[in-house]
Amino acid sequence: MISILDYGMGNLRSVGKAFEQQGIAAQIINTAEQTAAADKLILPGVGAFADAMEHLRRQKLVEPIRHHVQQGKLLLGICLGLQLLFEVGYEDGTHEGLGLLRGACVRFDVDKTMKLKIPHMGWNQLNIQKPSPLLAGLDDQCNVYFVHSYHVQPQDKGIIATTTDYGRPFVSSIASKNIYACQFHPEKSQAVGLRILRNFAEINP
Repeated sequence: MISILDYGMGNLRSVGKAFEQQGIAAQIINTAEQTAAADKLILPGVGAFADAMEHLRRQKLVEPIRHHVQQGKLLLGICLGLQLLFEVGYEDGTHEGLGLLRGACVRFDVDKTMKLKIPHMGWNQLNIQKPSPLLAGLDDQCNVYFVHSYHVQPQDKGIIATTTDYGRPFVSSIASKNIYACQFHPEKSQAVGLRILRNFAEINP
């Protein structure tokens, strides 16, 4: 069973419907007890880093998420859910993240002469950097949908699964043992996104 964590900052219904469309059982959960019992956990997110961490702390979900990963269970972070996995986020100050991965979440610093808009919004390509079960069956440079102003900078470059170009390359997905995460929205990425979600559902830890 796929468990989608509701902590007040994600488009849960879209993610749930993407699984439902493929006949994959998924449920929305929102308590520490449900998180602890989850088999495969999805951490979605839309909004600000600090607000998200405050919601997680208020609902007493930080330690259950960490424990879930420490137990070797699968986790998929989506958009803000990717960013929260790291140690620190620099959105409107300096804020502690979940600390499951070493590194930081920083704002785009694009070349102004290129006239690129922030947030990075719309379709863009994935440049595959290493094999990942999440990317099974996908072609290099396939297109997915993004909406974000911040991106992650992992200390361990070996966890980078894909990059995407926006002025310069940024990390668009990671794979680290039982942790998978993507900066883009698979639930909005049509056939490619549905394949990614199905791949997650089919991964055996």
